[in-house]
Amino acid sequence: MTTPDRTDAFIEHLATQPDPAPLRPSRVTGAALAALLCGLGVLYALLGLRPDLALAIRQPVIAAKTLVPLLLGLLALGAAFASARPAQHVTLWPLLLPLAAAFGLFVARVLATSPERMVPELLGHTVGACLLSITALSLVPLGLALGGLRAGASTRPARTGALAGLAVGAFAVVGYSLHCPEDSPMFYVPWYGSGIALSSALGAIAGRWLLRW
Repeated sequence: MTTPDRTDAFIEHLATQPDPAPLRPSRVTGAALAALLCGLGVLYALLGLRPDLALAIRQPVIAAKTLVPLLLGLLALGAAFASARPAQHVTLWPLLLPLAAAFGLFVARVLATSPERMVPELLGHTVGACLLSITALSLVPLGLALGGLRAGASTRPARTGALAGLAVGAFAVVGYSLHCPEDSPMFYVPWYGSGIALSSALGAIAGRWLLRW
């Protein structure tokens, strides 16, 4: 049974402990971004940017495969930091905006594609490289992001981890899209989306354990 003296001593011990490091969004973002840029540097060194990038990016459908995940990443990043703070309200509906844009691009391309071209456009030529690259680019930045978010006090660690994974996966797609030669929304919406979803799932699983307190 705990005595009053022991309780007082324990309280005094806690009072002498240093305050935990505060959550610093800029530091977390910087560390994860640095890791992602290192990964992209390796990717570009091995595979290069697409040679016609300067011309291709002027086409709206091609630009969208970079801009839509960029918007998703920024929104998810803000939501992840909000979710890591117990007293802060988390607004998730803005995440629907880039998802709706991606869905619209996919449907528009399906309607414009002849039946015999459906499967070739859906599968493309680089599905394996796409998923592998996005996943590989996401792993280290996600680990660093989750490590930084531990300084918060998330009351829903799985959600916070999922949002962090969503942001990291989306930013990995932004970088990969500058190399990717597949320009059909029938390819990049489902396969980029699968890579982002996998990163988010990994974040949720890891966050459930790493971010709880």
